[in-house]
Amino acid sequence: MALSDSVTTCLSPPVHYVICKLGFEKEEIYDINNILSENGEICWQAITEHVCYLESDQSVDYIKSIRSLGPICESVNLHFKSLTKEQFVIQYALWFRWTNYAELFLEVFEVLQYAQTTEVALGLMKVTSCVERALGDVYLLIGKDCPFLLRDLLASEELALVFGQAVMNVLRVFIGSPYGLNLRNVLWHGFASPQEIPAKYCAMLLFLTAGLGQLLQTYLLKTKYILVHRPYVIFVSLEELDIFPGKYLTINLNHETLSLAEELVKLSSFVLKTMSPFWMAALTAFKQSRYADCVILLLPQLEAGLRLLFTRTNKCPNRLLTAEVKFLSKMLAKHLDNEEVNQLPAVLEEPVMACEFLWDFLNHQEGPRVRDRLSHGEINLEAFPREVANQIVAFAITLLCRFSDEDLFAFKEHMVIKPLMNCARCYRSRFHPISRLKKQVLDCMKSIHLWPELPTVPEEHVQTIKGLEGNAETTTLILMISEIISQLQRYIPQNCCSSDDLINNVLTERRLIELCDMRVCTLYAPKPVLEIVVVLRKISTQCHQVSEQVVASAELRYKQWMNKTLRSRQRQNYLRMLNSIKFLSPMLRLILVFITLELVNIHLVCKKNAFDYQQYLKFLKSILQYTENLVTYTSPEKNKWDETMELTNKALIKIRKIIDRKLTLVQLAA
Repeated sequence: MALSDSVTTCLSPPVHYVICKLGFEKEEIYDINNILSENGEICWQAITEHVCYLESDQSVDYIKSIRSLGPICESVNLHFKSLTKEQFVIQYALWFRWTNYAELFLEVFEVLQYAQTTEVALGLMKVTSCVERALGDVYLLIGKDCPFLLRDLLASEELALVFGQAVMNVLRVFIGSPYGLNLRNVLWHGFASPQEIPAKYCAMLLFLTAGLGQLLQTYLLKTKYILVHRPYVIFVSLEELDIFPGKYLTINLNHETLSLAEELVKLSSFVLKTMSPFWMAALTAFKQSRYADCVILLLPQLEAGLRLLFTRTNKCPNRLLTAEVKFLSKMLAKHLDNEEVNQLPAVLEEPVMACEFLWDFLNHQEGPRVRDRLSHGEINLEAFPREVANQIVAFAITLLCRFSDEDLFAFKEHMVIKPLMNCARCYRSRFHPISRLKKQVLDCMKSIHLWPELPTVPEEHVQTIKGLEGNAETTTLILMISEIISQLQRYIPQNCCSSDDLINNVLTERRLIELCDMRVCTLYAPKPVLEIVVVLRKISTQCHQVSEQVVASAELRYKQWMNKTLRSRQRQNYLRMLNSIKFLSPMLRLILVFITLELVNIHLVCKKNAFDYQQYLKFLKSILQYTENLVTYTSPEKNKWDETMELTNKALIKIRKIIDRKLTLVQLAA
């Protein structure tokens, strides 16, 4: 029997007891009127008195509290089931407004009427993320930096000041503490199956959220504060997330890809059988264009499937039931806690570059961080982009295929599955700092390529201006740049360079694209590599800023020149700028090619001894200083174009010196 078939729960025995049994031990019937007044006010004191405390340090006794609150939760659940939607809206809708998503709570109320386990679990995940976001907004009424973790947010003095410590302790029994029910984490991290989450806890969270709304209104009236909701995070540059071909993932209910995916869910060893309802519900949500629901359901199951592989490949079955913060990061790490090599990344690499995809979409700071954004309530669920859901679904399908029996070869070779598998095989990280540097370099080069198209004054106008100096210096700088390119040329791949007119043949966008296409390992980049990449990215950023300033200034000054609105000194300065462009363009392009050559060989920095490493880092920081000074001198406020000549001359001398000493990484690779 496969491990995925034999596992009946991913909750450890103590956690399973706490969630599935503890709150049912007291069978007494609790009168809803004890906690709900006739005018609809929630009586918090009647709830908080059921929270128990340890005699030793007066901290919350979670076991006794859950047992004591169990009957209240059941009473609330029965109360909600006795209400029609109209009655629920009249009595509670107002008190959900503080969450900035009152409609969600009405939606979950309807789910509770039918108690379909998968939908209840989905509703609970959405409610916890929404409440967390709203509590963060409340925190910012009096606090500054909102805690990232829910448990820290609930334990904050700021929220205790608004709602009262006793109220916050009630919340911590249900969410935010690993010693309580911890409903948010066991669901969002893929530990709980649908049937393991009692509906009464979902009902209780709705009830408590309404109660928080009542307390908050009192606080706001007293303090005259106004609750401001932070704007939702919006996924930008969606084209960067377009990894798998969207045409294979249409929303047609009968579409072949999704039908095959449903079959794979039943057959793949990646799916824990107890979790299969979540998978089927996710695919159904995608068909119904409920993209946020689809991804919310899928992400925990991807983690559960990866945890299954992790425990199997590393022979540590006990970790399958381990609920740890950042366990996903641990599963993708290079080494285990005992310093042994983690076997999971190797399993994931062939034929699916799964580790890089997971790091990109879930972990890298400049990536979409889909799970973080969703689980912390940072995304507008109603506007969740289909493009992101496309990628998560397609990636999930590749994992289902990858970890299926060999006799499912027909599935893997199917005309709609095979393209997805091929895309997965070719995947390269897009959001690792190394990948972002490549993008920065290419974006900067595109900006510099606009320079030749910039409008310039007619030659006869230039000749009327006397006193223009610097032509000889410009020629000297361009000659120095050519000499450096000549030195670097031997290290540039043969298909990337030409011997004729080095500046215009080597320092081109096409050459840079060819260099950036060279694969650089991003997984588990060591600290020295990342440290150098940080500096290179700063250099690239400054170069781009210079280019943007030159473009803006050139266009503005040309317009003013033609309109004859420039004073004499401004005309002189404009012509100095046009003269400086002649050497700044090849200089910036040289820097871009140089840092790209270094990037291609970035891992060789680890071979440098401590002294050489520091010397190399010092050199890069001097180039960074040069580009920062260029930003200052080319700004509209400064316009010190003559000074850029001296700056550039000094920078070229430094570049030539480090090449002569053979301290560059590209030379180390030769």
